[in-house]
Amino acid sequence: MIRRRDFITLLGGAAAAWPIVAGAQQHVIPVIGFLHSGSPEGLGSNVAAFRRGLNDAGFFEGQNLAIEFRWAQGHYDRLPTLANDLVSRHVAAIAADGTGAALAAKGATSTIPVAFTVGGDPIELGLVSSLNRPSGNMTGLSMFVITLDAKRLELLRELLPAASTFAVLINPTNVPAAYHIKELEGAAHATGQQLIVLRASSEEQLALAFENLVQYRVEGLIIVPDPFFDSRRDELVAITRRYPIPTIFGWREFVNSGGIMSYGIKFAEASHELGAYVAKFLLGAKPADLPVQQPTQFELVVNLRAARALGLTVPTSILLRADEVIE
Repeated sequence: MIRRRDFITLLGGAAAAWPIVAGAQQHVIPVIGFLHSGSPEGLGSNVAAFRRGLNDAGFFEGQNLAIEFRWAQGHYDRLPTLANDLVSRHVAAIAADGTGAALAAKGATSTIPVAFTVGGDPIELGLVSSLNRPSGNMTGLSMFVITLDAKRLELLRELLPAASTFAVLINPTNVPAAYHIKELEGAAHATGQQLIVLRASSEEQLALAFENLVQYRVEGLIIVPDPFFDSRRDELVAITRRYPIPTIFGWREFVNSGGIMSYGIKFAEASHELGAYVAKFLLGAKPADLPVQQPTQFELVVNLRAARALGLTVPTSILLRADEVIE
């Protein structure tokens, strides 16, 4: 026989486990995780596009969906802990935006559906066994970020036909760094160009890297896509103008901020598709049944105003191929 006081205590404890009640209908709002190696600063448009991908399928944050954001703030070693935290919260799905985040999510769970974006080959990275039939709990988008490096070097040579020494700025703590170096060294060797590798994963190393530009007499620079660099967009553009050094970026946002040229995919569209894939998981789709997508469109953006400020004349051959020219 349960005494009245015990019954009230039992009732109160059970209430904490009840689902959220709206009127007479009970419903549980699904919670998803979003894992990124960078910081929210500078990525607002990408996060907005991710939310739109969810919205298109009828999921709205704060209404019928909750999102747990985890940002590593450029410290890639934190990603495994952040991924494990999301798993411990029993999220319904994880959006792993970036190669480091995808690898951390893979190490944290083999059951929770994971949608990823990566710059390289997800098969080579060990994330999936096949692009068409991923098998397992992961699928997403492979964005060709690395394979576009050779094209960026080609465009930079076209902008600077008399140049012979180029440099690439990479973040050595990011997993794809070695792949970027291999791709660009091969492209430079094939055309007889010298390639200097500059490494930076902190403010101090960033300053030192640009000082080395002068020492090595670098004539053109490639800054590869990386969350650490993206969070310092305005700072990097200002440095390239101060030295000055003609630079090609992997994101159009750098050109909007005053950089000379960019070539790459439309990152906002990739973020939208990432949200759409997570929405499919919530609607019951299995990752193994969703092929890894690959981009079909790339954009070349040129800032003529920035080029003139460095005393450069952009060749007509580049302008004719540009998707957008900023006057």
